[in-house]
Amino acid sequence: MMRKPDLPPSEASAPQEAHRHSADRSSSSQDDWDIEQEDTITPLTRDEARKLFGPKVDRPSRVTPLRVVAVQVALSLFVALIVWLFFGRSMHATLSALLGGAVCWIPSGLFAMWVQRGSASSKMALVAGEALKAGLTLALFVVIGETYPEVRWLPMLAAYVVGLNAYWVALAY
Repeated sequence: MMRKPDLPPSEASAPQEAHRHSADRSSSSQDDWDIEQEDTITPLTRDEARKLFGPKVDRPSRVTPLRVVAVQVALSLFVALIVWLFFGRSMHATLSALLGGAVCWIPSGLFAMWVQRGSASSKMALVAGEALKAGLTLALFVVIGETYPEVRWLPMLAAYVVGLNAYWVALAY
């Protein structure tokens, strides 16, 4: 079989006609799917949304960034209390849990204040804020690990993970 120079070796071994036919078929089925989906999606009007979801659809969201941070602080205090009770009232473990919670809520609190102030006026500003928040989180972990040799990593990471899940608790509140 003669190979064409512009085709990669994997395509040169397959018959060209079969390859062309399968590509045409897949693109046309994809186009049909897109057209079908565009025709069936219609946004709800306010009255339809109220009828479907109830009268609470008109009220603004109660979940604010500062409320999420408040839930993170409360959850980190709760985890520290649990650690204090179950780790034999160890102050190092309790302080580690408090520090783990603080690693979660300090960057989140700064980001929430930045958003509330109106500094995040564009999508790129939000992305930059999230990147700074992630960098600050990493820096706090490094600083705690270097300056506090008695740190208990399990309680600290547990409090951090529970604090990260505060978004779900705030949504339920």
